[in-house]
Amino acid sequence: MDLDAFVADRYPAWERLDELSRRRGLTSAETDELVDLYERVSTHLSLVRSTSPDPGLVSYLSAVLTRARLTASARRTTSWGDVARFFTHTFPGALYRTRRWWIATTVLNVAAAVAVGWWAVGHPEFFAEQMTQEEIEAYVGTDFENYYSEFPHHEFAALVWTNNAWVSAQAIAFGVLGLPTLWVLFQNTVNVGLAGALMISHGRGSLFFGLILPHGLLELTAVFVAGATGLRLFWSWIEPGDRTRAQSFAAEARSAFAVALGLVPVLLVSGLIEGFVTPSSLPTWARIVVGVVAETAFLAYVVVLGRRAARDGATGDLDEVDRGASVPTLG
Repeated sequence: MDLDAFVADRYPAWERLDELSRRRGLTSAETDELVDLYERVSTHLSLVRSTSPDPGLVSYLSAVLTRARLTASARRTTSWGDVARFFTHTFPGALYRTRRWWIATTVLNVAAAVAVGWWAVGHPEFFAEQMTQEEIEAYVGTDFENYYSEFPHHEFAALVWTNNAWVSAQAIAFGVLGLPTLWVLFQNTVNVGLAGALMISHGRGSLFFGLILPHGLLELTAVFVAGATGLRLFWSWIEPGDRTRAQSFAAEARSAFAVALGLVPVLLVSGLIEGFVTPSSLPTWARIVVGVVAETAFLAYVVVLGRRAARDGATGDLDEVDRGASVPTLG
């Protein structure tokens, strides 16, 4: 690349970006121009670094881009439009992009729960070693069912919401190391499988599924999404692709944070169902229908809005002007 010709051709854009980034008050048109120039100059910097890494030019362009990013960030304020865009673009785009991960995680965990339950039903001595006969009878007869109604509805909904949010946050955050996320998923899967086995082996299977399915479909899906997000976070620095490990991990961490935020209202909905619908006097079929409708709505949200957002390039990551320019690596 002819560096002198490259500089001569593009210097006016660099100078204009530098001028805009030093101004205190920008009009809307000037702000749009600044963002457009920022993206163009970021590309210029990447090209220089990968083909003709002149130290002086790299330093100059990096300084211009830094000032421009600070100027643009200072003018950005959170609005209802930003919130709406997050839930119609960023969050569903992240879910759609990672759909194979969380679908696989869901299938594997459900299969594991069934396997654990099947084994436990065939080995009743396991429960006898862990619990007294009185404890088993109390759990099967009253405790499992009373769990959903021992607190006022609003308090119970808030309790399960915060608990599930904490479990999901752990599943995502522990993804830095990988194995702890697997442990969180393992504990959740085993607990569900054993609880179901104990109820089924004592002829209370219909009660178990009648109480679990209304809220459990959406709740467990959210937990599995969180687990899959944590595992992707772990994989991002194991197999970074054409980026450095730091770049790969940073991009996946930003997307994981978006998923964590988006799951908060999803878990709120499942908590409201668990607090108000699961212990209600509605017929079992009606309560299960509520759970199926909530799960179907979530999946439709991912497919419809997520596919559209993915086509627009949404990954759950920040816009380039917010995250800074990324530089391709060679070799």
